[in-house]
Amino acid sequence: MQGRSAEAYERYALASNRGTSNLATYRSIVRKYPEHDPSRILRDLVAATPGEEGKWFATAKDAGDLELAARLANQSPCDPKTLTRAARDFVETNPHFALQAGFAAIRWLAEGYGFEIIGADVWAAYSHTLKAAEKIGRRDEVRERIRTLVANKGFVAQVLGKELEVSTR
Repeated sequence: MQGRSAEAYERYALASNRGTSNLATYRSIVRKYPEHDPSRILRDLVAATPGEEGKWFATAKDAGDLELAARLANQSPCDPKTLTRAARDFVETNPHFALQAGFAAIRWLAEGYGFEIIGADVWAAYSHTLKAAEKIGRRDEVRERIRTLVANKGFVAQVLGKELEVSTR
């Protein structure tokens, strides 16, 4: 029976269990194939969608694989608001992860990603990132990295320009 389950997983699991979200897809497969390692399932799902790795960030985060989540957040575009919420949620319990998520949020905002982004979204990403940096004693370094990242980056530079003393061209 184990061989048949493995064969079914290999042949059908990824294609026939598409949910309404990546997290729903992951949870469905984990439920149907409990004998498979959940981290392997997640990595298989990521591998099955090349170029969309960032869309698996929330799933990896919810699965508890924060190292993978941080990698995915920087591998391809990821929703900046999702990253900002992660930075906010982890600033106290895991400031290193919060810093990675927050910095990725600022990076994708600076690159023009996100849906209906307003100044408050940029400020939220910035403030949660800086709070995480302060928790681990890297405030000045991170502030300088953000300053360099957003220089001449349109809307994000306009929002943070005076705070960071950056060019807003």
